[in-house]
Amino acid sequence: MQSARTTLRRKPGRGAHDAATVHAILDEALVCHLGFAVDGQPYVIPTIHARREDRLYVHGAIANRMLRVLAGGAPCCLTVTLVDGIVLARSAFHHSVNYRSVVVLGRAEEVVSAPEKEEALAAIVEKTMRGRNALCRPPSEAELRAVKVLRLPLDEASAKLRTGPPIDDEPDYALPHWAGVIPLRTTAGEPEPDPRLAPGAPFPHDLGRDAGGTTGTAPPTR
Repeated sequence: MQSARTTLRRKPGRGAHDAATVHAILDEALVCHLGFAVDGQPYVIPTIHARREDRLYVHGAIANRMLRVLAGGAPCCLTVTLVDGIVLARSAFHHSVNYRSVVVLGRAEEVVSAPEKEEALAAIVEKTMRGRNALCRPPSEAELRAVKVLRLPLDEASAKLRTGPPIDDEPDYALPHWAGVIPLRTTAGEPEPDPRLAPGAPFPHDLGRDAGGTTGTAPPTR
């Protein structure tokens, strides 16, 4: 996954290029941001994604400009960020956040194989809520034709993480200001039924408790 373009230059000690770390962050993040340029104008668009082995999938309407541009071979940059805590230092200068992030560089390809397209869309549904595919109507042929799916290989990717307490200048440790970490978590709220829910359709409690598996749990301090 490591290349000259994904080698970290700023605080490289926080970087990771192993597949396990990169995959775990991509799998936990519910939303990614895709960066690309059209006629010299850069755009960064949020969307949802799903990973299958060493490939990421994104989808949208066939008329979606971002997908049309990327399917045409334009280079792109995909990023995800998970914020695990607010880091409060004794000095305002050293305030920070604990986070896990991934940057993926490359060129996406349109998925033209019907079986792969269906598997990718099913993976995106499962990414949003585990177990949901078995509890909803699958897409029709017309719906599949109306959706474009792109595949982005994870050939060039890097992760960057910050964990642990604040890092103050040595003289500042004697100051009386409180310092530490305020942990942040993503949690699911109470389900809100659709007003047009069919009678006798209870909430399926065997669904995954967390959207996309997001727990907000940070890795051990490094």
